[in-house]
Amino acid sequence: MQSGLSWITILRKRENFRRAFSNFNIAAVAKYNAAKIDKLLADPGIIRNRKKIEAAIANAQAARRVIVEVGSLADFLWLMVGNRPLINRWKSQSEIPAMTDESQRLAAELKKRGFQFLGPTTCYAFMQAVGMVNDHLVGCFRHRELTGKK
Repeated sequence: MQSGLSWITILRKRENFRRAFSNFNIAAVAKYNAAKIDKLLADPGIIRNRKKIEAAIANAQAARRVIVEVGSLADFLWLMVGNRPLINRWKSQSEIPAMTDESQRLAAELKKRGFQFLGPTTCYAFMQAVGMVNDHLVGCFRHRELTGKK
């Protein structure tokens, strides 16, 4: 849903998304049908973009297939970074890229498995958000907390 929108827009609607999308239960979302899509399109608390809603359902279906193949979605995702966070040492915000080779590879792998409405920039933002990559600036207290280095 975030693609093309600011994070704050999505964060402000987080609880509405949680409610509308069955508490983000992959198995439940994977079963959504046309009637459920119509209900979501009428929900003013979420982003009412048909393509994004349909992609969320397709992505839940693709996630289920990955879980069967690999064992867990987390295991699959972490394989993209060698099962450990990538630690960057940026000194200024302007150094932080919008995408990386890893996010391009992740986007390609996800698309190959049927995921929709994503690309390397969205994947990189996801990787940052879940801790697969540490892009805190070296002067930030969180960089030190996460790496144990100054």
